Amino acid sequence: MHELSITQQIVETCCEVAGGTPVASVTVEIGCLCAVLPSAVSFCYEVCTEGTPLEGSVLQIVSVPARGRCRECKAESMFLDFRSLCRCGSADLEFTGGDELRIKEMELA
Repeated sequence: MHELSITQQIVETCCEVAGGTPVASVTVEIGCLCAVLPSAVSFCYEVCTEGTPLEGSVLQIVSVPARGRCRECKAESMFLDFRSLCRCGSADLEFTGGDELRIKEMELA
């Protein structure tokens, strides 16, 4: 489960930025194409924050949909995953978003 190491990195990064100040909440954006399960990150968060300035903080996860452009009809749309089709029926899509995995915001206590 790579979500554990990803969650550990999120916590380490936030701890560095907080510099010992207690943290109230962390907001993370997770794109639907990045192969990270938001539920697994949430599950790991409490364990990873024990004994850190983030202990007791709230993790907010924002799911980011896939965005892309059809190479055939040039339409831009949002998609559920890599297997999606354009409205015109084409599978020839160029994905332009949805692979995000970033700390968007951190609120200090």
